[in-house]
Amino acid sequence: MLKYELIYSKIMNQIQTGALQVGAKLPSIRTLSQEFSCSKSTILKALEKLVGQHLIYALPKSGYYVVDNQLPYKPQVYNCIDFATSSPNWHSFPYKDFQHCINKAIDTYQADLFRYGTPKGLPSLIIEVKKLLETYQIFTKEDNIFITSGVQQSLSLLSVMPFSNNRTTILVEQPSYHLYMDYLKTYKIPVMGIKRTLDGIDLEELEIMFKKHDIKFFYTMPRLHNPLGTSFSKKEKDDIRKLAYKYNVFIVEDDYLADFDLNTKNDPLFTDDTEEQVIYLKSFSKIMFPGLRIGIAILPNTLIDVFQKHKNTTDIDSSMISQAALELYLKSGMFERYQKKVSEAYTIRAKMLQQSIKTYLPQYKASSEICMHSHIVLPREVNTNMLIQHLTQQDIYLDTIDRNYLDGFYRERILKLNVSNVDDKKIELGIKEIAHSLSSPNNYF
Repeated sequence: MLKYELIYSKIMNQIQTGALQVGAKLPSIRTLSQEFSCSKSTILKALEKLVGQHLIYALPKSGYYVVDNQLPYKPQVYNCIDFATSSPNWHSFPYKDFQHCINKAIDTYQADLFRYGTPKGLPSLIIEVKKLLETYQIFTKEDNIFITSGVQQSLSLLSVMPFSNNRTTILVEQPSYHLYMDYLKTYKIPVMGIKRTLDGIDLEELEIMFKKHDIKFFYTMPRLHNPLGTSFSKKEKDDIRKLAYKYNVFIVEDDYLADFDLNTKNDPLFTDDTEEQVIYLKSFSKIMFPGLRIGIAILPNTLIDVFQKHKNTTDIDSSMISQAALELYLKSGMFERYQKKVSEAYTIRAKMLQQSIKTYLPQYKASSEICMHSHIVLPREVNTNMLIQHLTQQDIYLDTIDRNYLDGFYRERILKLNVSNVDDKKIELGIKEIAHSLSSPNNYF
C-alpha cells in the first residue's frame, strides 16, 4: 500500500469511529507529516482523497475539518423479488456524472442561489427542456413551459385553480395514479371516475360524462398507463380530443413514461392538439430519480396567468440547484446517453416480464405492451389480499390496487406487476411462483 493511501485509511478510520467528530479540525499538515514521517505533498494527497469523498473540507488559512463520518452508501443485495416498488433502480444511476453537474451548477449560478428564483423556472433550463420535448414530438413555445416541483405540484395547482371553462369537477381514469387519487380524496376535490381496462375506455360513456357533468378537465395517461401498462391507439386519442373540443373540456395528459416508449409513432395527445385544450405534464422521476423534484408543465395561453398566480403562492420556484444541474445534464449530452442506456435496460426487463406472463399465466387477461409495469386480471373469486400476504412470506412483494381507485368505485381484481427494481434473473422466478400460488387448490378462492 502506498504511503498516502495508508494515511488516508487511518484518518478515515478515525472519522468513522468518532475519534475525529463531525466538525472537528484535523491536525495541521506539518503535524501530520511529522506523525507519519513523510513529505507534506504525501499528506496533501491523502487529504485530497478525503475531500473528494466529502468527508473533510478545507478552510483557507485555517485547516481541514470533518464534514461527515459516513462513506457513500453501497447497495445491499436482497433476496426478495420486489414487484411492488415503482421507483427507478437507484444504484444504477450515474451519480458521479450528475455530481459534476451539481458542482458546476453551484459555481455557475452562485448569485442566483441567493435570489428567490424565477417565476416559471430557470430560463436556460426551459430552453434545454424545449429541445428535449421536441424529441417526444412536443412542439411549443418557451412561454408556455413551466418548471414545477414534480408532476405532483402541477396536478395540485391544476386541481384547485379556476379554468376558463368555469367548471369544477375533475374526471379521472379508474384505476389511476395512486398519489393523485390520494390528493383528490384528502382535499375533497369534486371528482368522478371512468373505467379504463385493457380495452381502453368507453368513448360513448366519456361523451355522456362530458355532456351531462360539470367536467373541468379529464386526467389521463394515454401511453404506458399506470398501473395497467396500456396505451391508447391513435384513433382513441383522436376521438378523445374531438370530444374535448366538442364539450369544452380540457385534457391533462400525464406522459410520465415518455422516455421508455419503444413505439416511435405513439405520439402524445398534445402533438395533434389544434385547439389548445391539452395540458401536457412530464416528470423526471422515472428516468432519473424522484428526489430531483423537477417536472414540466405546458399550459395553453388561456391558463398561463392563473397557473402562474397559483404557483407563486406555493414555492415561488423549484430548487435552483436541481434546475441548474439538470440544465447542464441535458446540455452536455449526459442525459441522452443515460436515457438510452437505462431505456435499454428496462426494455430487457419489460420483455422478460411479458414472456414470463405468457409462459406461466396464459389463462389470465394481461397487457401485452413492452413496459416496466403490467398487470393480470384475476377472477372475482380470488382474494387478492390473501394472495399478496402469502407471496410476501415467500419474499415476493406485490402492492394492492386499492389506492389506485377513488372510494366506492368498482374495482377489478388486478394484480400489479412492476419490474423497475427486479433483477433480470429473478423476473421469471417471481412470475412462476405467482402462478404456482394461484394454482394452489382453494388457497385464495
